[in-house]
Amino acid sequence: MRSKATAVTAFLAIIVGAASAVAEEPYAYPVEERDEQRLEAVRAYADNVLEYGRDRYGDEHTPLFADGLNVDAMEAVRWKYDGNEWVISNMANQQNLFRVFTGLTQLTGEAKYEEAAKEAIAHMFEHHRSDCGLLYWGGHQFIDLETGNNHGEFDADCHEFKWNFPYYELMWEVDPEATERFLKALWNTHVRDWGRLEMNRHGSFGREMGDLWDNEFEDPEPFFEGTALTFINAGSDLIYGAASLYALAGDEDALEWGLRLAEQYVNARHPETNLGVYQYSQPKRRGDPPEDPDHPRFTYSTYGDRAQRQFGPEFGDIALEGNFLRGDRGIYSRNAIIQLQLAEELGDAGEELLEWTREGMRAYAEYAYIPERNALRPLWTDGTDLTGFEIQRPGYFGSEGQVIEEQTASLIFFHSYALGYRLTEDEVLWDMARGVAEGHDLGDMGERPGEGVDVNLDTSAHDPVAVFALVDLYRATGHEDYLNLARRIGDNIVEQRFHDGFFLPSADHYNASFDAVEPLALLTIDAALRGEPEAVPQYNGGRGYIHGRFDDRGRTTDSSAIYSRTREE
Repeated sequence: MRSKATAVTAFLAIIVGAASAVAEEPYAYPVEERDEQRLEAVRAYADNVLEYGRDRYGDEHTPLFADGLNVDAMEAVRWKYDGNEWVISNMANQQNLFRVFTGLTQLTGEAKYEEAAKEAIAHMFEHHRSDCGLLYWGGHQFIDLETGNNHGEFDADCHEFKWNFPYYELMWEVDPEATERFLKALWNTHVRDWGRLEMNRHGSFGREMGDLWDNEFEDPEPFFEGTALTFINAGSDLIYGAASLYALAGDEDALEWGLRLAEQYVNARHPETNLGVYQYSQPKRRGDPPEDPDHPRFTYSTYGDRAQRQFGPEFGDIALEGNFLRGDRGIYSRNAIIQLQLAEELGDAGEELLEWTREGMRAYAEYAYIPERNALRPLWTDGTDLTGFEIQRPGYFGSEGQVIEEQTASLIFFHSYALGYRLTEDEVLWDMARGVAEGHDLGDMGERPGEGVDVNLDTSAHDPVAVFALVDLYRATGHEDYLNLARRIGDNIVEQRFHDGFFLPSADHYNASFDAVEPLALLTIDAALRGEPEAVPQYNGGRGYIHGRFDDRGRTTDSSAIYSRTREE
């Protein structure tokens, strides 16, 4: 096993070495050698995943994939809990991998990549589906490849999606009936009260199918009290699922409910600022919290709205969980990306969704963004600036004495605002996209699109999210400098994140996640160069994760417990 890995590493060293040699030359385009090297890196990665990442554990080997690999041992990563070790296979954590496989097949004509993804999906549908149609995947559930058993006892043992955004188009190609049933079960299990559209991130695998779209909607007032948590990270997955059901099956009732859910977040926006919310309900108080602020249950929503408990004495009625904006909490980044893409796909049926999203993004750019520092103000949705506020009591949003600070606007805002500009031509969105890009040393995208462009081709930036933004700007304007900068960042990705045949945060990391976004970014560049952007599935802001108890780490995520590890530890 190790001899094969060594051979692969030697082969890859040639690719990366060649890339480094080319990079020593003055940076200019076109250079076909660099373009070929990026595609070859993705092909080598995909071949390694096919060889080392598929199930080779237990008595029966299946078409399923592990979530990631220890590149030193060439063995699958494991979740450790209560003395057990499980070989993780969580297909919700492999959706970017499947998009890479599809894109690679489209660009190279080699069917083996997409076929491998389809075989895994078919196996999942056949062997790891609950009676109601839900798959055993998500934030609190995975399959152990050594036994083939589902596991969730390490945490909530339920179905959870938060910004997952699966590749439903490919699932539909494999099994339309099973995909439709899953999407309906997704809504059925996560919506607790259809009249108020009270939904929650947690859903039961055993919940029987109810009336679904035939339920009556009561159009509730924003911030009603409830026992569920209408977080936008979970709501976005429901909106995406309903719109996907319309796009794939023509289900108009599903789309109506999906848009209805999206509108609940719009209705809860502050009427003066138009700033959006993280949730449109507030937790109902069902008891008194523990007196000890260090108690693990102290910050639970069981004891009422956590922002009101922590900030109410200082800020009054505006102090609700839904109204607290620190770093946007995904509203104008991941939620904006998926809603913008859905609006484009839906065409006329998505016009309202597009306008809602544009209006919210404009408000956030006006109230939160500080271009001279590429920073985001922490806010209440009424526009109150929380920068420098010292927290007076412990709680969900920080410890006593902690000072709330500005946050840097990350490159995901470059992606969301560039995409927003491409679809709306709104100059306010352009200005923020431009500011975020300049704040990350990418140069000047231009005072106006394609005008006065001065990109930084000497940048060391290697965040794949920037690639998607730049390709959107290229598609919007046709200006070659945006695509050339994307190529430069792609080259940096190969040089700085491609190690041992896999994509890793650095050469010191040794656990590679197969949900890596880097190879999808490299394929996106290649497709743009060919003038065939539709050949590669779009990155939609989705991410995979596992959240639960891990031996010696407490309650944590796979990102922290597994993929953050370095050889220096």
